[in-house]
Amino acid sequence: MRDVAIVSVAQSHHRRSAEELNEVEMIQPVIRAALDGVGASISDIDFTCSGSSDYLAGQAFSFVMTLDAVGAWPPIVESHVEMDGAWALYEAWLKIQTGAADTAFVYSYSKASPGDLPRVMSRMLDPYYAGPLWPDSVAYAGLQARAMLDAGVTTERQMAEVAHRNRESARTNPNAQVVGSPSVDELLAAPMLSDPLRVHDCPPISDGGVAVVLAAGDRAREWAERPAWIRGIDHRIDGHQIGARDLTTAPSVALAAQRAGVDGAFDVAEVHAPFSHQEQLVLDGLGVGNGVEVNPSGGALAANPMMAAGLIRLGEVATRIMDGSAGRGVAHATSGHLLQQNLVCVLEGGD
Repeated sequence: MRDVAIVSVAQSHHRRSAEELNEVEMIQPVIRAALDGVGASISDIDFTCSGSSDYLAGQAFSFVMTLDAVGAWPPIVESHVEMDGAWALYEAWLKIQTGAADTAFVYSYSKASPGDLPRVMSRMLDPYYAGPLWPDSVAYAGLQARAMLDAGVTTERQMAEVAHRNRESARTNPNAQVVGSPSVDELLAAPMLSDPLRVHDCPPISDGGVAVVLAAGDRAREWAERPAWIRGIDHRIDGHQIGARDLTTAPSVALAAQRAGVDGAFDVAEVHAPFSHQEQLVLDGLGVGNGVEVNPSGGALAANPMMAAGLIRLGEVATRIMDGSAGRGVAHATSGHLLQQNLVCVLEGGD
């Protein structure tokens, strides 16, 4: 296996609506900042991969348009995944492992503000039974939260504590959208949005993007004083049919964690849990215990740009390793409804 590292990370300032910008204008400064972070141009990159969704843009092959932000010259070797950018990073990592590339550039983004995101996400459901009912993503998450409450896996107070901690942590994140939180008791007094979920239990709708640079071996050492080495990465998927799954567990998280080499010895964990009750499921699957700082960025409850929030989790861990505030961390990304697809990545500094 080749040694591959994240050597540069850049994000937008995530916000509810970037209505004055199109996708190209929104992601171009992020792309430029990530390349500038290692003093590189796109001609120094062997492979480029992006993650986004045509459903959010409302047009077919919308990712082709955002290649304008990368640059039309010189010609590039490019690919795209119709899902979170964490999976684009996985494809880029594989490309480097094959020896077809030594460097890679990965970016992902979304402008979810123009449409009705919870309803748009219902298009991920099977088109015969669940899809025609148009259940939105918040209603589905409410079903999972209720199942967890009934099974004693979590409590409403624990859910409120997760939301409070994440949004308080976001105070130190200059890219966060939702910063600060009322007390746990005040959160519990708020009205229900989709019983048993309240607004604070749900992710904000966000416009934003992220970009990272990957490099192998000596090139990584040239481009970063302290590269964030990818020591293990894997992704797994649970069944598509919601009714065929036990919603109080996340077995694909545990399997991906096992295959990625997660052993619990971490300084920091960034988990992609869009709803407050899901954080415990992910942490249980990862086997992360006490002493690990969880979501110091605020996680997806502080900013949740669809198709980018998972890659952001990897970027947040990598940033802490590169600046020396963490030695080893684990990052998690999810895609699909109710933690259906999960990717786990182990990152560490040093040689």
